[in-house]
Amino acid sequence: MTPVDPLLVATAIEAVLRAGEIQLSRFRTDLTVTKKGPIDLVTEVDVEVESMFRALIRDRFPGHAIVAEELDANAAAEPGTSHCWVFDPIDGTVNYAHGLPFFCASLALEIDGEASVAAVYDPLREELYTAERGGGARLNGEPLSVSSTGRLIDALLCTGFPYDVHETLDEVIGLFRTFVGRARAVRRLGSAALDLCYVAAGRLDGFWEQRLHPWDTAAGALIVTEAGGRTSGMDGGPFHPVEGHVVATNGRVHEEMLAAIRDTALARAR
Repeated sequence: MTPVDPLLVATAIEAVLRAGEIQLSRFRTDLTVTKKGPIDLVTEVDVEVESMFRALIRDRFPGHAIVAEELDANAAAEPGTSHCWVFDPIDGTVNYAHGLPFFCASLALEIDGEASVAAVYDPLREELYTAERGGGARLNGEPLSVSSTGRLIDALLCTGFPYDVHETLDEVIGLFRTFVGRARAVRRLGSAALDLCYVAAGRLDGFWEQRLHPWDTAAGALIVTEAGGRTSGMDGGPFHPVEGHVVATNGRVHEEMLAAIRDTALARAR
């Protein structure tokens, strides 16, 4: 595999570190908060961070595409564009807006349609997660490895609730109930990117969520796989960020998690 240009890796790291500085400077201050949906929030800091990032990439790599959450979120890379940056300026905006200390900046670089570089930064804990395809995953420069938990009953899992949860409550809570009944414990922390990084770091054994966006998962999924874990869709098929659903595990509990999802779907269909 051809090594990634070091400038691309350095830019990814620089971007999320700069994002973290902005996030910290405004955390628990008087923020302007608006709504994209009934429970889907955006703050002025989301916009400030994304504007910083777009200016950085335009200056350094003007031919690259950008897909990000807040400004022109429906944009996609034009056909023939080889490099596309997928960025979430604050993953965990609801936490951030409420002063809850669990959020990050998440960035992936896709080269020819495949996530090749990832950087996720938690500024409160000063934790920088990075990965290069084929080069492993690291936390603050130290190699990451998923957990060795072998059974779902011994596993600590995590999930998130989609922004349409009020309309899909039975579906979401039904699956949550299944996992509560089969795992050691289930958590809901509020940042898909950090949840994925915690799987990579062995702090969680598995994660599932649906109705996500590419900027929620593109970086974290690469970090999981480079840490020795496994990702798939919730249907068991290959993971693709644009599909909007993911199961990410240490690999050892993956099939049990997929079985739980299938069993729940079958029960709902009866």
